This record gives sequence, structure tokens and C-alpha cells, in this order.
Amino acid sequence: MKRPLIAVAALAFSLAPAFFAAGSDRVFDIASILSGTFEGSTPGNHLRLDLRSVTIDPGHRFDLFLQVSGQFEKDNIRQQGVIRLEAQGQDIYFTYIPHFNAATTALSPDVGRFTEQELNSACSFTLNPKGDGFVGNTLGSTTCALAMRGAIGKWSLELEPGNLRLRNVDSGETLRFVQRTREASAR
Repeated sequence: MKRPLIAVAALAFSLAPAFFAAGSDRVFDIASILSGTFEGSTPGNHLRLDLRSVTIDPGHRFDLFLQVSGQFEKDNIRQQGVIRLEAQGQDIYFTYIPHFNAATTALSPDVGRFTEQELNSACSFTLNPKGDGFVGNTLGSTTCALAMRGAIGKWSLELEPGNLRLRNVDSGETLRFVQRTREASAR
């Protein structure tokens, strides 16, 4: 009777450091919040964001492939790219590198290869903890406008479990997204 109990306790203690380390790892936390499908919830925002883990190289465990599809107001939108999350000191560095070739998917063999134009169009900023999630601001340059069509000016990205918000800091224009649950996906 004691042997099974001791074995279970030993297993629990051996897994505990990995479990607690994952919770304290902000890069892991951000990747966890971002993973999944988000749907636009503001008027005129009929966009769908699909974020899936993608392995480009073993040194970057938290790369995500982003596919944006749907309609914003009267414009049909289809964009895709890679989000790379990296710890740099106390900061979490968020980089979005667009793929301008619409045929590129998370399963494409060249998902980790980018053209010079795509690399020059990358949008990067830092994310910091805020409440139950994270927040970061673009620098306000036109670089992000090349990566994400129409993102001219300074934009704020706010993440929390189940929600994502993009807001133009100057105009206040806001795009809200709600994470679709697995039950809703099954319907």
C-alpha cells in the first residue's frame, strides 16, 4: 500500500518544478494566452485570428503562426505571418514577421524562411505584465503598417486570458477579439 503512494508522491514532486516554472515563465504565459482562435467582437470586425504553435528552430519554442481572415467593415482580409516571443532580460520581446505569400501556412516547409521585404516589414515591441495579462505598444512607426495593413501610428496590444485588444493610441480606434472556446469550435 505504501509503495504506490510513495511512487505517486515521487512523481508529483518530480513534475512540480516543471509545472511551477511554466507558470512563472512569462514567454510561456503569453504563448498560452495567444494560442487558439479569436473572433472579432467589435462592430464591423468580422475577423478571425488563428494562432498555432509552429516549430521553426529548436531555439525558439514559442513561435506562433498567425492567420488573419475575414472581413473588416467592407474589406476582405487575409494575412499571415509568424509571431516570435523571446525573453530579453526582464522584457518579453514580441515580433511579428509577415508572410506576403498567401499560400504560406503553418505546415509549409518554408514557414521559417522570409524574403528581405518581409524581414524589413517586421513589427517588434516589448510586452509587460499588466493585471491578468500583458500589454505592449508599437513604436508608432510605419514599419508596423507594412506588416499589418493599416496599422499606422502607435498601437497598443493588450492580452489577457480569453481576450485580445488592439487599440490605436492616438485615435482610440479599438479592435477587440474574444477567444473561441473548444465547445464553440465543435459546433
